[in-house]
Amino acid sequence: MKKIIAGLLLAISSVAYSQEAFTGANDIRAYVGANIQSKGTGVTAGADYGLGRSFSVGLQMSYLLGTKHNVNGVEKAPVGDRFDLRGRFNANLGGVMNLPEQLDVYPGLSLSLKNFGGHIGARYFFNKGFGVFSEITFPIARYKTSAAGYERLNNQFTFQIGAAFDLN
Repeated sequence: MKKIIAGLLLAISSVAYSQEAFTGANDIRAYVGANIQSKGTGVTAGADYGLGRSFSVGLQMSYLLGTKHNVNGVEKAPVGDRFDLRGRFNANLGGVMNLPEQLDVYPGLSLSLKNFGGHIGARYFFNKGFGVFSEITFPIARYKTSAAGYERLNNQFTFQIGAAFDLN
């Protein structure tokens, strides 16, 4: 019974002291997490900067730590295939959709070292400074249309999940 009451108090206090997920112009949100995709897993990190009430720009990097061995006869993925850097544009729709202020949903476009792509994600802040995020990314147009093997790393559908931070 004590555990149930403690859990309820924790849930109520986290909602009561929650932080806005996106406040608009000059808002800075950073994040770090796991990058999960076919034939590889790794880390992702980035930051978004608010330019207006409902849009932001940012930078994101991904590096795959573990990749499937021996793809097309190549034993290990080269560093160039493991790393990606992208510039992003986000439409922050939490306020537009009248979602709770601690939740933001953001579709967007990105231009990376490997492709022109899209993403859709969500952030939820528990308190000032800390929250969680989840995001999917996908290529719209690959620079190398015949990408095969390790060239498809960071150049395909990915799922990301991790911690988000309010830097204001």
